Amino acid sequence: MLEAIKQAVLDGERKTAAELTGAALKQGVSPKEILDQALTPAMDIVGEEYERGDRYVPEMLISAEAMKGAMVPLKPLLADAGVEPKGRVVIGTVDGDLHDIGKDLVAMMLEGAGFEVINLGVEVTAEAFVEAVRERRPGILAMSALLTTTMVNMPVVIDALTRAGLRDQVKVIIGGAPVTQTYADEIGADGYASDAASAVKLAGRLAQK
Repeated sequence: MLEAIKQAVLDGERKTAAELTGAALKQGVSPKEILDQALTPAMDIVGEEYERGDRYVPEMLISAEAMKGAMVPLKPLLADAGVEPKGRVVIGTVDGDLHDIGKDLVAMMLEGAGFEVINLGVEVTAEAFVEAVRERRPGILAMSALLTTTMVNMPVVIDALTRAGLRDQVKVIIGGAPVTQTYADEIGADGYASDAASAVKLAGRLAQK
């Protein structure tokens, strides 16, 4: 059953993944087993295939959607069972930028990897990022920008966190087409990821620190 759920996610079969997850739960398979032995391994494979060039962004999105479908019946049960997420991530596209495909893919893959994700959407102001960090206390704040004209709002958010006395309480990671490791270093971010697969790995490393 776990292997079938894993394959459904790999194949991007959202309905099948959700139905098999429900059936597995009825058979007594624990939510944690499904997450750790089916969903997370499936998304790990998706990321590895993308890095090898064997899978493209649309295919990653389809698999991530299938994983998201399987997570619907799991989330409340994981919480009830006291299963702690790997970490909490607040994610959003910076102010002035309406692009969300890459950001949403990162969010879905992070969920598949066992993180709790608070997705703030697009055109997120510095004030909104700061408020989310203050209220939700994430370990990681992830910002995305697809335009050179909007990536300049990333340091604005970092400065706002500093002024609010929150900067040392959260790791800041950034990504998006125009963003580079050099830019991350320049603005004082804690990490940079070039794609969704590397973002998940980066979050995993930072969550262990």
